[in-house]
Amino acid sequence: LARIQTDSVVTMLRELYPDLHFEIVAMSTTGDKILDTALSKIGEKSLFTKELENALERNEVDLVVHSLKDLPTSLPPGFTIGAVCKRENPLDAVVFHPKNCGKTLSLLPEKSVIGTSSLRRAAQLKKKFPHLEFRDIRGNLNTRLKKLDEKEDFSAIILAAAGLKRMGWENRIGQLLGPEDCLYAVGQGALAVEVRAKDQEILNMVSALHDADTVLRCIAERAFMKRLEGGCSVPVAVNTLLKDGQLYLTGAVYSLDGSDSLKETMQTGVSYPHQSEDGPNDDVQHVGITAKNVPGQAQEAAENLGVELASLLLSKGAKHILSVARQLNDA
Repeated sequence: LARIQTDSVVTMLRELYPDLHFEIVAMSTTGDKILDTALSKIGEKSLFTKELENALERNEVDLVVHSLKDLPTSLPPGFTIGAVCKRENPLDAVVFHPKNCGKTLSLLPEKSVIGTSSLRRAAQLKKKFPHLEFRDIRGNLNTRLKKLDEKEDFSAIILAAAGLKRMGWENRIGQLLGPEDCLYAVGQGALAVEVRAKDQEILNMVSALHDADTVLRCIAERAFMKRLEGGCSVPVAVNTLLKDGQLYLTGAVYSLDGSDSLKETMQTGVSYPHQSEDGPNDDVQHVGITAKNVPGQAQEAAENLGVELASLLLSKGAKHILSVARQLNDA
């Protein structure tokens, strides 16, 4: 999947800059290597990014393509997200074991086992479907689908719809989980291009890939997560919508079993004219994103929305829910 995502970004860049030569360098990361432990238990913030950032820092590569949801809300000094590409469907999808083809989660028999390595998905779905059991499943998409199809361990697994679509496996999606069933992960479905923050040439080049709607939605989501100090080890979920110049953000936090939760929605206006700003304001980052071609005031409004929504949840007791979830997960 990482390779397909990188290829898709390079294809867009080649169309924009036919005279440039792009070479793809493949690497594996800590997250790719540790497959016997739940992501939330490894406790390393930059699981899928560290090795790639090291290569960026050493000038061995000029840009790195990530799933935005893998990138921490604070990037190491010297790096920035120079492009956020148009978002694929951010929803979660259920892929069923062939014997359950045509079913939905609510129709699965009592005690059916569902595979997911995401605390966020498990917390929401345990509450919604108490008759099901949830168990960890790790590995890349190919591995997880193989585990599902070839063994009888799982009745279904939950994956991001975007990954399945990019792999050309959309036909495996048995059920899409809407916001009423499962809010998605911060940044889910969006691709990010990470670059050196001071490399103006590369930054200018990749900024053409920014999708303004996606940028604003993801800034709000990342600001929400950052203010909550969430990460892989706690269940934090969002849903965003940009319509008629209004940005809507729904955010929620959950206990590990989903029994305790807080959820709120806020909105803000983001229609601002684009002002060309020369000088030091050029490289203002909003939760790690540098988007020169998106109005700065709109980015600010999106970031404030995320912070305000998180503050509202914190005032209602989100900190307690998250710290209990973190302790239980660590234990």
